[in-house]
Formats: sequence, C-alpha cells, structure tokens
Amino acid sequence: QAQPVQAGGGSAQAGGSLRLSCAVSGNNYGVRGAWFRQASGKEREGVAAIAGIGTSSRTIYYADSVKGRFTISQEYTNQDMLYLQMNSLKPEDTAMYYCATTLPFNNGKWSDQYEYPRWGQGTQVTVSP
Repeated sequence: QAQPVQAGGGSAQAGGSLRLSCAVSGNNYGVRGAWFRQASGKEREGVAAIAGIGTSSRTIYYADSVKGRFTISQEYTNQDMLYLQMNSLKPEDTAMYYCATTLPFNNGKWSDQYEYPRWGQGTQVTVSP
C-alpha cells in the first residue's frame, strides 16, 4: 500500500489555529490512525489517535499536552482521511507533524511509534509567540 499523503500545516501565531490532513489509501477497516510530532532535538511523541477506522466502535486518544486544544477526526470520501484540527496553538507545539497508521486491529499502545508501519511524509508546524 502507498504511504499516507499529508497536507496543511505552516505557520501561526500563538493562540491561532491550523489544520492538518492525511490521505490514507487502501482498505483501512479496523486500522488505528494517529498523529505524531517531533520537535527539534526531541523524541517523536504521540499527539492523538483514532482507533477502529471503518467500524462502529471508535476510540480516540490524546496526549495530555493537547487535550482540549486539538481534535482528531476521520472521514471517508473517496479514501480515508485523517484530520488534526489544532486550536489555541502554543510555541511549544512547533514541530514536524506526521500521520501514521497501524495494521488492522492493532492492540499496541496508541502512542508507541513502533506500532505504526505506514507514515506520511511529515509537515512542519511553526507557532510564533
């Protein structure tokens, strides 16, 4: 399967908003989709995830640092799309953001990057004070 393709991101001032999107091709029934980020000099960290794509039972996860500010969503148009709506941005949100997906019905930790074999190309988000 092809790797996910990301769009969006860019620059914003603190308190502003940005939206990231990620197109995931193929059959993603039961897959968990997630957003990760990696700031300069830091390890990659999980931001948000949505499990159970295409099923009637979906679970959403957020890192504590983004709860109440970021929203992950998923919809199917011609293909599965993952979105990350980022509101009330802070300078510490500055990072390269990646979308990623697991194999179907993965039961690993949602924030463990090694559970995700498919990755988008990354998009830079820069938040100025």
